Amino acid sequence: MIKITFPDGNAREFEAGINGYEIAKHISHGLAKQVLAITVNNELWDLTRPINTDATIILHKWDDEQGKHAFWHSSAHLMAEALQQLYPGVKFGFGPAIENGFYYDVDFGEGNQISDADFLKIEKKMQELASQKNEYIRSIVPKNEALDFFGGRHEEYKVEHINELTDGEISFYKHGSFTDLCSGPHLPNTGLIKAIKILSVAGAYWKGDDTRKQLTRLYGITFPKKTMLDEYLEMLEEAKKRDHRKVGKELELFAFSQRVGQGLPLWLPRGAQLRERLENFLKTVQRRYGYEPVITPHIGQKELYVTSGHYAKYGADSFQPIHTPAEGEEFLLKPMNCPHHCEIYKVKPRSYKDLPVRFAEFGTVYRYEQSGELHGLTRVRGFTQDDAHIFCRPDQLSEEFIKVIDIVLYIFKTLDFKEFTAQISLRDPKNTEKYIGSDENWEKAERAIIEACKEKDLDTVVEIGEAAFYGPKLDFMVRDAIGRKWQLGTIQVDYNLPERFELEYIGSDDKRHRPVMIHRAPFGSMERFVAVLIEHTGGKFPLWLTPEQAVVLPISEKFNDFAKKVSEFLNNSDIRTAIDDRNEKIGRKIRDNELKRIPYLLIVGEKEVETNTVSVRKQGEGDEGSMSLEDFAKLINVEVEKLLSIN
Repeated sequence: MIKITFPDGNAREFEAGINGYEIAKHISHGLAKQVLAITVNNELWDLTRPINTDATIILHKWDDEQGKHAFWHSSAHLMAEALQQLYPGVKFGFGPAIENGFYYDVDFGEGNQISDADFLKIEKKMQELASQKNEYIRSIVPKNEALDFFGGRHEEYKVEHINELTDGEISFYKHGSFTDLCSGPHLPNTGLIKAIKILSVAGAYWKGDDTRKQLTRLYGITFPKKTMLDEYLEMLEEAKKRDHRKVGKELELFAFSQRVGQGLPLWLPRGAQLRERLENFLKTVQRRYGYEPVITPHIGQKELYVTSGHYAKYGADSFQPIHTPAEGEEFLLKPMNCPHHCEIYKVKPRSYKDLPVRFAEFGTVYRYEQSGELHGLTRVRGFTQDDAHIFCRPDQLSEEFIKVIDIVLYIFKTLDFKEFTAQISLRDPKNTEKYIGSDENWEKAERAIIEACKEKDLDTVVEIGEAAFYGPKLDFMVRDAIGRKWQLGTIQVDYNLPERFELEYIGSDDKRHRPVMIHRAPFGSMERFVAVLIEHTGGKFPLWLTPEQAVVLPISEKFNDFAKKVSEFLNNSDIRTAIDDRNEKIGRKIRDNELKRIPYLLIVGEKEVETNTVSVRKQGEGDEGSMSLEDFAKLINVEVEKLLSIN
């Protein structure tokens, strides 16, 4: 007998060799129908894999990320089987599950291409194979046999990958006529896959190396019910309407220029004003919390980033070093702000009484992202982080960390991000060479984050291996208005950079001590945050943030002078107001300005001139009636004040 412990701490005894599906069935037949995968002692397994020792388990259904992962990973294999039958001789690269669905990188051979015209054929073949309810069967194969198997099929991509593995034994998965090299986990059988959609096709270099062959990357998504697929496709259509690249162009917020360079956004006047308001909003919050502004250069000597460890970590993804006329002198475009802030801390001696010290900067940094990975404002080569670094004593760490959480929560509330999860990102204990610093410092940093989250009663998930190279972090995963998940805001605890830069303060014992460093960026980057905000709101920004809060629409040219008077009064009352005095019918003006997502439309004609009023229409709600200019100004200012209230 073995002891199985459940998430609530309860334990039951079962015969050795029982699997996850059988455990679920013992609990209820309903649960057995829903469960897709199982975590056994912190490892994700197939439901059908026997458990032979005492274990702590978690059963995963569709609503769990782990359940979706198993479902979509299995679907990638199903798609590969369909492609193998439809296109004999194809060769396969990698086929992982991703956040929404899966993909497979495929070599169709010279001269062979597929397009969206082939999608329906592939979907039908996948549906046919899924209905066969073939089991996903796991087996362990010695490395030499794995090489023989894929070598005999001339699968050079699989052979190359196997040769790079250090394991003496390799796990295979077989279902139907298809066998793949894979660590799993997978569904019990293909019959659980009910609804299938091939989404897109793209090119992808083998292992992301642009010197290697370009493969065909085929994306798809599947669901256990057709209604779920229908809902997802509706969400995709809504996402197209909200695409920040489309809305940003319509609202004239930002642009890109090939002459300037890929991934280097140009902020247009309306976008620059919106971004400036976001920066001023955060600066106001930061002042309340005792942050001091600093400004650092866009470049630094290479040695600065060698000391911090960023050159070793980001050197390959950075712009090439800048060589000066001086022999041996090299500079880099700044990949991160934190090394500069460490140097600011060192400008003068610090006492324990001086701490905490909080430096804040909207600092622009540069990374040489691959051209194929660039995407609007969400993936760029030059971006501005709302960066701050807190240098504190160890006994201040918890309080300071919690204060940063409070700032993030206030920002989310103000910008109407209601649904979010705090992801505790820890280092991978099995792969510690990826990180810098001692085990002791890592343990202290990880414990501080976990305890702070408990104190704030945050909804958290733990992700092993997602820490920064210098310390663990707390990432905020936000769901937008149509249910998509974005990573916004991060807080990191770092004992390592203070060591590398030999940062010190004199303690109450008159001895030298190392401060602890907190890295903090509530927005993350201004570019990515604005992109997410555009898609979350569909361009209908909060009243305090929107480029124009009101537009005056004169019914005809003879009311243009009064429209100017209204605009001047409102602008002097701190209400951003434009005038649409085109020679167009009022209905056309209303439609056009609603498309610009302007919150309030103020219509003026003969009646309004006589009464010194405006006829108010609110975006999406229609006619609000007539108001005096003073009453309308008060309405807007009260609404803005309420939106920005810190309580």
